[in-house]
Amino acid sequence: MSLIERIQNDITAAMKAREEQRLSALRMVKTALKNREVEKMAPLDDKESQAVLTTLIKQRKDSVEQFTKAGRQEMADKEAAEIVLIESYLPKAAGQAELAAGVKAVIAEMGSPTMKDMGAVMKNAMARFSGAGMRADGKVVSDIVKKELAGK
Repeated sequence: MSLIERIQNDITAAMKAREEQRLSALRMVKTALKNREVEKMAPLDDKESQAVLTTLIKQRKDSVEQFTKAGRQEMADKEAAEIVLIESYLPKAAGQAELAAGVKAVIAEMGSPTMKDMGAVMKNAMARFSGAGMRADGKVVSDIVKKELAGK
């Protein structure tokens, strides 16, 4: 079953259960996926669908931060709930220890890169995580790469 079909089934279930918050978030996710499909003029594969969902999560995290700064906790909570819902459709996120081990392995494979090679290290690390079917936040990976390269 494709991601859009799963979301459509969950929309139907949310309608039947009268879960307004969940229904609203699911419709937003489905719309974002459909918009990307229309832009591409072809059906999305799993990687592309995951990229759209990752973008939605990043947007929600920014919104949570902005709402918290502005003192709008109820809006921040709503966005945080949407993040949890969207993440349920993505593969498991890699933990801090897995990310650090992956970055160290990439650095070891590349020999002894310097801070100038950070872009190449990031590219290889992100490719390694996506190849392993893990989801990795680029900002967290970037921080780990900086720390590792600065230690050399």
